[in-house]
Amino acid sequence: MNRVAQAAACIPADPLDDVDGGAVIAVAMSGGVDSSVAAARCAERGLNTFGITLAMWPRDNEAIRDRGCCSVDAVDDARRVCRQLGIDHYAWNLEAEFHDAVIADFEDEYAAGRTPNPCVRCNERIKFGALLTSAKAAGATHVATGHHARRGRRGGVWTLHKALDVAKDQAYTLHRLDQTQLQSAVFPLGVFESKAGVRDEATRLGLITARKPDSQELCFVETSVGDELRRRLAGRFTPGPMVDTAGEIVGEHRGLPFYTVGQRTGLGLNPTHPDAAPAYVIALRATNNEVVVGPRTALECGGLRATDVRW
Repeated sequence: MNRVAQAAACIPADPLDDVDGGAVIAVAMSGGVDSSVAAARCAERGLNTFGITLAMWPRDNEAIRDRGCCSVDAVDDARRVCRQLGIDHYAWNLEAEFHDAVIADFEDEYAAGRTPNPCVRCNERIKFGALLTSAKAAGATHVATGHHARRGRRGGVWTLHKALDVAKDQAYTLHRLDQTQLQSAVFPLGVFESKAGVRDEATRLGLITARKPDSQELCFVETSVGDELRRRLAGRFTPGPMVDTAGEIVGEHRGLPFYTVGQRTGLGLNPTHPDAAPAYVIALRATNNEVVVGPRTALECGGLRATDVRW
């Protein structure tokens, strides 16, 4: 959204000021400090609030089931926070939905030579898709999350904005939400100016997650993204030529899923002389199984072709 549109939008000083007092809030709780404070803020406001933690892993996969968000420990932490807040807590299994909507998309996009953002798909299809639908069936009017983002209005249109804490902003991972989803969304943390402020609030409330470390990696990745791709895409990629912008072969790539446009490291190229300019991945050509590399200036462009756009 450009600056003119932002100026015309009405953004409440507190995200909860825009929620009717009769609302029923289902808080998506990962067991971390952000979603814990989101739930606490809703409950402190006097809103009818309950917590939901999603179980999205195969029960026999202990490697990822027992760590990160949505793990067994996360369910326990979320339940304990809800007990502290005096609100109900539920654990819902969306394993099949998560696989079809997020993991399968992750695999297909990488196999096609594109670099997906699984968090964007999860927010659109799971948290504000399957979870929102189930929460409304259970009587909720809204789903609140611990995302650092803000919601506003411009006339009769719901708008999405960066959080006050720009360093922690997550609005970009929510850009796929449509008007119906935004109308039902609550982002209680958008008012915080720093992550330290969120932790201080959790400490003030005595929440057990106040000092819990943030989760950094993709929640379904066991080791590294590269290892995950090798395991999941076995048989769906092959090595091929690495070419320069003139089409000359300069090396061999390991498979398209292991490269992304703009990548500089891990290309395996030996420069012809010490002062040679570093090479970057310029394009991935799935039809020819080619990785195109070139100087940084070749990444500059005056336009793009966009598909599957959400305005």
